Amino acid sequence: MGTTTVRLDAEMEKALAVLTAGGETKSSAIRGAILDAARRRQEAKLRAEAAALREDPEDRAEAQRVLGAMESLRAW
Repeated sequence: MGTTTVRLDAEMEKALAVLTAGGETKSSAIRGAILDAARRRQEAKLRAEAAALREDPEDRAEAQRVLGAMESLRAW
């Protein structure tokens, strides 16, 4: 585990105060904020990839072919 030093401006100090108002330590609040930001970024990346696939006519055609093939395997 590493250690990182961060300089906070007044706006960041206020935001950190909000995050620690319930008794959470500064370190814990910062770690949580980093994890939240990473999750949001990953989710945004996945949404962008999904949107690109939705707009890709070749991918949509392949999905239709697969659905058709799966339908023929249906037991009922």
